[in-house]
Amino acid sequence: MATTTSNATGTVTEKRKPVFKKVDSLKPGTTGHTLTVKVVSSKTVKVGNKGTARSSAMLMARPTQPTRIAECLVGDETGTILFTARNEQVDIMTPGTTVILRNAKIDMFKGTMRLAVDKWGRVEVTEPADFEVKEDNNLSLVEYELVNVDN
Repeated sequence: MATTTSNATGTVTEKRKPVFKKVDSLKPGTTGHTLTVKVVSSKTVKVGNKGTARSSAMLMARPTQPTRIAECLVGDETGTILFTARNEQVDIMTPGTTVILRNAKIDMFKGTMRLAVDKWGRVEVTEPADFEVKEDNNLSLVEYELVNVDN
């Protein structure tokens, strides 16, 4: 069931129902994924601050907290992938939790795929899923190489 909304120009647009993907269908450089996954593990990563506190305070009007990052292994019945959780997402991504990742994207880090949700997406806790995570198919262990093709 699709709902309709109107924007500032008065045109009516119809909202689409999300198409849920499976982990094994993710490819490098793709965006706009909606997945239901279970958190298998979560490991906080230490992030060093660049620059001094004095120089960053002069550049920005309001003080900023250091970015919190955690690498979380998430997956479904088809496989697993590393998810990079940032700031508030770190608190949500506890092992055993089932989450819906909306508008997720694939980032490449050292030639491997990482799943991420930026400010345009959402991480939502949902009721526990009834699938068993297939941990022997980790997409983040596959290394990719950028190859230029001459036309």
